[in-house]
Amino acid sequence: MLFSAAILVGFLIDAALGWPAALFRRVSHPVVWIGALISWLEARLNKGAAMRRRAAGGVCVLIVLLAVGVPSFAVQNLLPDGWVGAMLIGVLCWPLIATRSMHDHVQAVAAPLLRGDLASARHAVSMIVGRDPAQLDEAGVARAALESLAENSSDGIVAPVFWGVVLGLPGIALYKAVNTMDSMIGHRNDRYEEFGKIAARLDDVVNLIPARLTGVLFALASGNAVGTGLRVMMRDAGLHRSPNAGWPEGALAGALGLRLSGPRQYGDRIADEPWVHAEGRDPYADDLARGLALFRRAMLLCGAVLALLAMM
Repeated sequence: MLFSAAILVGFLIDAALGWPAALFRRVSHPVVWIGALISWLEARLNKGAAMRRRAAGGVCVLIVLLAVGVPSFAVQNLLPDGWVGAMLIGVLCWPLIATRSMHDHVQAVAAPLLRGDLASARHAVSMIVGRDPAQLDEAGVARAALESLAENSSDGIVAPVFWGVVLGLPGIALYKAVNTMDSMIGHRNDRYEEFGKIAARLDDVVNLIPARLTGVLFALASGNAVGTGLRVMMRDAGLHRSPNAGWPEGALAGALGLRLSGPRQYGDRIADEPWVHAEGRDPYADDLARGLALFRRAMLLCGAVLALLAMM
């Protein structure tokens, strides 16, 4: 299982270093490169009637996948066989795993919230969620950060790791391309409803297994709350507006004894969403620290599974 060893290398480097700011300033980041291509294509293709825009969105998906997949397959095939190649693949996969970044973004919300600085916490949470932070009280900020922690643990960590184990560098690179397209054009609004439909559905498909694995990791890492985490995940995942996000959110909510999701405001629109773990209490500042501790244990468990696969 050399791909497992390769992904373990990338996972450990990211957990230790993240993506250094100096490196970002010098070369930016692979996801930014992919995003630039998506933006360029969208500006030129997203025009005309609904059916034309949907077809053009499919063309955009195909071009992006080819632009990412062909070079990553070529590079992987040029690398030496054995452990040396696995180590090199791991280094190349490193920027596509977001363990350190995920922790740091939520910690940036938790720190001011614990100090009672709601304004700074609102600003920090606006970096990771789409809703209007000006409308959020302490519980709303904490809930938004925990929901982002749950969902993005799947999208930003477990899913890239999963597809990297399956296919190596092309697997993780193609997954990030799909996920980036969904983030940029997979929205249900007048501009992207048709153009981004194929990208959004493809993202749903590639996250089916990783989202459920993430929920299991959260539940197993919760100690005495394993049963509750699994029960809430199985019961409430289907209540979520997303076919995948409800699984890690349900497990996190059950493990921490909190209620997540629920009604939220986007600009002047209120989305009347059902609660995940409705019998739980509202989260507050100290619950973010508990959520981050659970996240760290879940990532340790993820790393242990990778190490076990690598030794097989």
